[in-house]
Amino acid sequence: MNRLQYLVRRLLLAIPTFLGITFACFALCQFVPGGPVEQALARMRGIGAAAGSPHLAAGAVSPEQRKALEAHFGFDRPLPVRYWRWLVRDRMGLAARSWKYPNKTAGALIAERFGVSLVFGLSGFLLTYLVCIPLGIAKALRHGTAFDALSSALVFAGYAIPPFAFGMLLKMLFASSSDAFFDWLPAAGVVSLDFPTLPLRAKIADLAAHFVLPVSCYAVGNFAVLTLLVKNSLLEQISQDYVRTVIAKGGTLSRAVWGHALRNALLPVATGFGGVLSLLFAGSALIERVFEIPGMGLLGLDAIVGRDYMVFMGILAATSLLGLLGRLLSDLCYLLIDPRIQL
Repeated sequence: MNRLQYLVRRLLLAIPTFLGITFACFALCQFVPGGPVEQALARMRGIGAAAGSPHLAAGAVSPEQRKALEAHFGFDRPLPVRYWRWLVRDRMGLAARSWKYPNKTAGALIAERFGVSLVFGLSGFLLTYLVCIPLGIAKALRHGTAFDALSSALVFAGYAIPPFAFGMLLKMLFASSSDAFFDWLPAAGVVSLDFPTLPLRAKIADLAAHFVLPVSCYAVGNFAVLTLLVKNSLLEQISQDYVRTVIAKGGTLSRAVWGHALRNALLPVATGFGGVLSLLFAGSALIERVFEIPGMGLLGLDAIVGRDYMVFMGILAATSLLGLLGRLLSDLCYLLIDPRIQL
């Protein structure tokens, strides 16, 4: 199978996979209690109680009123029809109106948070790989030394600490608040209040200062896994016969590692390259809550808690599609690293 056939086959297989993911979640959303119809009925009862209507306050809502609400939210049609309308007419829910914010579509709400999540996800991704790959190589070349043991202790400590707890610790140490030890960095938000009036260089510095602490929380949990993956993979390659052959022919260990073993050691790491697409919608509700960042994590959490299924399904559709394309990108990265791999 050549590369073009493989690419076409994977793209075709992604279609039923995407439909299966979104249909299953869409169906679950329709039957979870506390949806928009129930919320509207609760508000009607609350209004009735405030107006002194005991029948409405006690839940005496007529069948006609309930059917009108179901028709308003689209629950009067069969599930396949609702799903098809969400998929085609509403463009995977992005053109659908939010139930919590009726004057905005799900796509508009996502677009408002997209820039924050893009910077948040890509900076965390780059930080993780720029730190973990060199650190994993250094640990493999110094295996069993004090440096190896100390660095392992540090990365595992970061892995063990929950991200939100680590974020609160960083705020207490470095954020600009009354109880912080060092007043170095902003405590919350994405930009300062005077951000629109700042020159370009100052805007970049202000944005970077606000993202230092949350990006550190986001990346530190991945340090241990990726670092040890690089280290163990490189150690395995160093023990192979071809490395000993290079040394036996007069080559140095440095040449054998950097010229031959490292490229093969990066094969397992390539599985994560496709995740860069999913990071376009990256977000952590807990980290964003700690640092008061209006990102995709908080938007998704609010949509779930508030039963705003249109927004939730819009986020799900986008992340699922990017995740499927990311898997394909990871496989293609394998080919760039080792062309001998058969598709």
